[in-house]
Amino acid sequence: MNSPVHILQSHQLRITDSRLKIINEFLEKNVALSHSDLEESLKENFDRVTIYRTLKTFLEKDLIHKVLDDGGATKYALCAHGESEHDHSHEHVHFKCEICGETTCLEDILLPQVKLPRGFEKKEMSLLVQGVCDKCH
Repeated sequence: MNSPVHILQSHQLRITDSRLKIINEFLEKNVALSHSDLEESLKENFDRVTIYRTLKTFLEKDLIHKVLDDGGATKYALCAHGESEHDHSHEHVHFKCEICGETTCLEDILLPQVKLPRGFEKKEMSLLVQGVCDKCH
């Protein structure tokens, strides 16, 4: 498992306390987190603007990706990277547990190819599967 310092260094990001703690939250919880999830767990250390700016930077640097959530809240998940910084795909299945509410990336299950009609351009694609996770089953 990569350390928060290694993850920041590999994305050419300055190491700051907020960045380290936010990455650590993703690593420890290993599920998709919303801004409010992070705000709740880190409220003693950082304000909401700092968390927002950190998430925005992480998105721009391809360190995290947005996750579809049926509740309308935007959630984020740490990207699983291979040898190269951009050796991964955000187009994988996400699973949301109906009991605990956690959303998990299923990196090994890729989305099917979709052939769009002429004139349509795909920007992003997502698939959310809902059910009961292995911890709640």
